[in-house]
Amino acid sequence: MDKEQEEIQFLGFFGILKESCNIVSSWTKIFTQITLSLIIPLSFIYLAHIQISEVLFANIMHDEFVLHRTPEGTRSYNKISNILSSEWTTFLLFKVGYFVFFIILALLSTSAVVYTVACIYTAKEITLRKVMSVVPKVWKRLMVTFMWNFIIVFGYNIVSLIVLFLVVFLLGPIRIVGVVFITLFAIIYLIGLFYITIVWHLASVMSVLEERYGLNAMAKSQALIKGNMGISGAVFFVLGLCFFGIQLMFNFLVVLGGEDGNGSRIGYGILCLILLSINMLFGLIAQTIVYFVCKSYHHENIDKSSLADHLGGYLGEYVPLKTKDVQLEQFEV
Repeated sequence: MDKEQEEIQFLGFFGILKESCNIVSSWTKIFTQITLSLIIPLSFIYLAHIQISEVLFANIMHDEFVLHRTPEGTRSYNKISNILSSEWTTFLLFKVGYFVFFIILALLSTSAVVYTVACIYTAKEITLRKVMSVVPKVWKRLMVTFMWNFIIVFGYNIVSLIVLFLVVFLLGPIRIVGVVFITLFAIIYLIGLFYITIVWHLASVMSVLEERYGLNAMAKSQALIKGNMGISGAVFFVLGLCFFGIQLMFNFLVVLGGEDGNGSRIGYGILCLILLSINMLFGLIAQTIVYFVCKSYHHENIDKSSLADHLGGYLGEYVPLKTKDVQLEQFEV
């Protein structure tokens, strides 16, 4: 990443994607190591959870179907009911376990990639050993930011549901007006959720590269994307579209692809794993570049030596800088 501060702010949609490709092609070894160590396991867990969830839920639906057609009070009814309770418990515990492991690996991957890109930007020597030694320290800050994002999304969903139920209750039976409202409501809801997602992604980068984290990082991230929402939104939208496209391909070709045989399903599964890993890697690199673009757009000078000192503080090479030192002063173009 050899562009100067003044050049970065002019990177558009294609410029950000091109810069992401240049970084990967120039530092293939370190990103291959990070992908093998963190991102492929993350992608595998995500895809495996889709397949396992489908199997567990299919068994539950089958037993629910049998239970409804079994006379109550019989031995068979009680046996199936006990099996169903056990299956639901297994399903819920699996979901909780998956969520915990996925979040941990996702935050570790984010820490590793953001730290690596920042080291490349500051021309700092980087090895997998250094990255892995820094990741546990940065991960704690990212977890705080993630928890606040989780709280915000949870609150956003609760308020949205309350508003939806109130309006539907006031409108009465669903008619044309109701359909129009629900459609508009769904569009506005998705736009709001997408906006929160963008803010969180930039806040995650900020939690690594600055002393901000949690609500402080979310607030600063919201300020950064002002004036650059179009480019930021386009980058995250395209990457998200690719992500869900890969997920749909996995669902159709692997999860529901029983007629193709196990050999074909395994092959498609490996293909989806590779594509998803590439998508996740590029997504993490792109969100780091978007952060630099937004900082530059607002004329917040990112001094390479100060940033290098901050990054070195994770390794004990320097005393960690305070926010005012890392946040860096504004400059005039």
